[in-house]
Amino acid sequence: MKIGLIDVDGHNFPNIALMKISMYHKLSGDYVEWVNYFNHYDIVYKSKIFTFSPDDYSYVDANKIIVGGTGYDSSIKLPLYIEQCECDYSIYPRYKEAYGFLTRGCIRNCAWCIVPRKEGLIHKNADIEEILQGRKVAILMDNNVLASDWGLDQIEKIIRLKVKIDFNQGLDARLIDDEKAQLLSKVKWYKPLRMACDTKSQMPYIEKATYLLRKHGTSPSNYFVYVLVKDIEDALERVEFLRKLKLDPFAQPYRNFENNYIDPEAKRFARWVNHKAIFKSVEFKNYK
Repeated sequence: MKIGLIDVDGHNFPNIALMKISMYHKLSGDYVEWVNYFNHYDIVYKSKIFTFSPDDYSYVDANKIIVGGTGYDSSIKLPLYIEQCECDYSIYPRYKEAYGFLTRGCIRNCAWCIVPRKEGLIHKNADIEEILQGRKVAILMDNNVLASDWGLDQIEKIIRLKVKIDFNQGLDARLIDDEKAQLLSKVKWYKPLRMACDTKSQMPYIEKATYLLRKHGTSPSNYFVYVLVKDIEDALERVEFLRKLKLDPFAQPYRNFENNYIDPEAKRFARWVNHKAIFKSVEFKNYK
């Protein structure tokens, strides 16, 4: 069979589902390529990660078109026989890192997050060596790895393997105690360690986690912190709190998933925070 792939919104990361689909079909003896809109295909797979991404409405000559990803329907799952395949990194040759999830799901139930509805409670997903496939750097997209015994065991394995990692969704500061901070200090970080301060209730946990991580020498010590922006005054208080701790805030305007609306003032605030030269030299009240 001739298989076509369409990555609708994969601009910054390789699409894990499409890599697994590609591997499955290649192992089955099928021919796989990115869609050429002049060609005919037996099956075309379209994947869209984000609900706010515009769809690709180009005409595709195919006997069957299968769509998937949260951007279309969060209830759609890969069949187990495809989910268990390794990733076919050959379709994304410019990416040299490995990508995957040690765990899926989360113990939290944040109103703005789709993960609990999509993946349920936290559970084991994969071993780090299955994700690495011989690579020396892994971008891990777990939503709350510290809440899982499997996840903690995997971090210990990562340390033994001496590979570099980035938990790019952030670590839950509420779960970082002295023991976990000591464990995290032994990790070789590919990017600065990430946390999140999405509500003011998280501020004391961020302060404690930062103290413990620095106490044990987790490097670099200027950690990256996601900041959800809904109410500007509330977000500003959290951002200035992080500044005093010498942490690096990254503002993310709240997006209403029903209509994908973003408050323009939240976007302006995010531009101020995320443009570091301006953030370090101009107060928000003076930012035009």
